[in-house]
Formats: sequence, structure tokens, C-alpha cells
Amino acid sequence: MIVVTNRIPVNEAFEGEFEERFRKRAHLIDQSPGFIRNLILRPVQRRLNHQTGEWEEKEEQGYYLVQTYWESEEAFWAWTKSDSFRAAHSNRPPAEMFAGPNVLEIHEVIQDTARRDAPAD
Repeated sequence: MIVVTNRIPVNEAFEGEFEERFRKRAHLIDQSPGFIRNLILRPVQRRLNHQTGEWEEKEEQGYYLVQTYWESEEAFWAWTKSDSFRAAHSNRPPAEMFAGPNVLEIHEVIQDTARRDAPAD
């Protein structure tokens, strides 16, 4: 299994609109062969100061994480070449929604310790 993570810096004034775009998405990816799940993660403005052991408010830009889980890397690349992918990404958000460039990362899952009795969402 792989996890594809898109780290997206969203301007504070656009956070609600950014989240709403995902709530209203067309769910085209959900039917793609090899697709497992999609998570949208909102940044929390706290971090642990490892030197003091105290939690502090973050001052730097946070990133939303859009994570998709796939059975294989080949399944992900096939999705990116599909008509469904093009349709899902056709409604481009305004450039000012973003505080900088996004970063796309792909990771291979080497261990999963999820509780099997935990709810999926």
C-alpha cells in the first residue's frame, strides 16, 4: 500500500472555502481501481517544544494534508492519467487561496498498527 500526501499551505482567509471544496467533491476518485481511502487533515496551531516539554502556539504557516491511500503506486499513477482525474481537477481554485506551493509526497506503508475494530471514518 502507498499513501500519497499533498501538503497544501492555505491562506487563513480561504480555509473555510478550501474545506468546503472537499465536502462538495464529486467523489470521482472513490471508484478508481486500487483506491482505498481519502483523508483531509486540517493543521492544528500547536506544537511540542521538545526542549521544554511544553505545548506552544505555532507561528509558522501550517499545511493541510490531503492523503489518498492506494493498493499500489501503479494504481495511483493510473488515476492521474484518467478522465476522472481530469474532471476532478478541472475546477481550479483561485491562486490567492494558497500561501505557497504545494508539495506532493509518496510513501510506501511498511507497518500499519491501526485498530481493526476502530471506525473507518
